[in-house]
Amino acid sequence: MLEKINQTAEYIRSRVDGQMPTTAIILGTGLGALVDHIDDKQYIPYTDIPNFPVSTVEGHSGNLIFGRLGDRRVIAMQGRFHYYEGYDMKQVTFPVRVFKALGVDTLFVSNAAGGMNPEFRVGEIMIITDHINLFPENPLRGKNYSELGPRFPAMTEAYDKNLIRLADSIAAELDIRVKHGVYVGTPGPTFETPAEYEYFRIIGGDAVGMSTVPEVIVANHAGIKVFGVSVITDLGGKDITEVPTHEEVQKAAMAAQPKMMEIMRKLVNRF
Repeated sequence: MLEKINQTAEYIRSRVDGQMPTTAIILGTGLGALVDHIDDKQYIPYTDIPNFPVSTVEGHSGNLIFGRLGDRRVIAMQGRFHYYEGYDMKQVTFPVRVFKALGVDTLFVSNAAGGMNPEFRVGEIMIITDHINLFPENPLRGKNYSELGPRFPAMTEAYDKNLIRLADSIAAELDIRVKHGVYVGTPGPTFETPAEYEYFRIIGGDAVGMSTVPEVIVANHAGIKVFGVSVITDLGGKDITEVPTHEEVQKAAMAAQPKMMEIMRKLVNRF
């Protein structure tokens, strides 16, 4: 694993002009248009990068982007990898390992999520304060390399409290209503049953999705600070009869995108 990480990092360094960024962004559902605000862009297709998987999901492009977001240099993943695509957890989280090798110390992630908190509405933004991992495999399972992180990493503050406070203040400045909540990570690719939504709510979840948790676990293992945000694209529970589709999820995420993008853009430049 270490050899592959270093090989990939060296290739990326050879392709990028200028200083390597210390900030990375995973442009999940709801943040795709942030690419338009990155200046001096350099694109590296995933297909060109040694050892990188390739995203197979509609709406997820496949490029690593280097450039400047406001005053800060960033790496942006235009398209992420999911467990349900058939990748194992080490493949899903491999880019985060490479980010650490490149010198990244802060990671921003976004996703689309189904809401089961009765106070949530479609199109709202939820700042992730914690998560519940219901994936069948942990990305840290197997041999631990001390060069990458400790055998038993703490997950007490998986999402950085200082970044959460700063995001709250930015949202208030912009008069954007945000929620806080716990994200439940599941393997997918099926949307949840009404009973599953109820179960997730009973165990402490506010929203559920099929990504994010693996990358956050690996980022914490590597000592990278994390800020995560979800856009609530559908609602579920025993009293909800609407049937969600991937197209409707994408449509709801697009509608919320300007608000999420503005918060993230300012946050990246202020933290």
